[in-house]
Amino acid sequence: LKCISITDEGCAALASAFHSNLRELDLSRNQIGDSGVTEISSLLRNSQCTLQILRLSDCSITEEGYKALASALRSNPSHLIELDLTGNDPGQSGVKELNDLLQDGLCSLKTIRFLKSPAAEEACEYLTGVLGKSPLLLKELDLSGDKLGDLDEEKLSALLMDSHSKLEKI
Repeated sequence: LKCISITDEGCAALASAFHSNLRELDLSRNQIGDSGVTEISSLLRNSQCTLQILRLSDCSITEEGYKALASALRSNPSHLIELDLTGNDPGQSGVKELNDLLQDGLCSLKTIRFLKSPAAEEACEYLTGVLGKSPLLLKELDLSGDKLGDLDEEKLSALLMDSHSKLEKI
């Protein structure tokens, strides 16, 4: 469903139509915004949802949408393993919400993408700060296309070396 001009109303229809059989949903490059993500989050909250891959790149998602996603994944954490949020702007609180979610022992996310996101630097800061406190299941963190400083590169290298980390690819 990539780049087909779905709106937040379309997301509401999708969320009500899909139940347990959907494994992958790509809504990238649709301007669904925070209200559309809130509708998709209702799908994620459903205990019968078995969605494993959710791609929401370039969907005009901000802090509010990130909060809705994190809340939904906290309430039904065991299914989603890949989340692509490329090109959205979560702001500090959105990054913190995802970071807190990653610290949850029930979270099964293994891949997160923040390509070309203003959040990349903040994500790096939060993730490196949290590893000493709790192990992460995250295996892949994609920040390509982002300009990171030398300090951020050092912190990311430390992520790969940390004994609490399962990261295999940055």
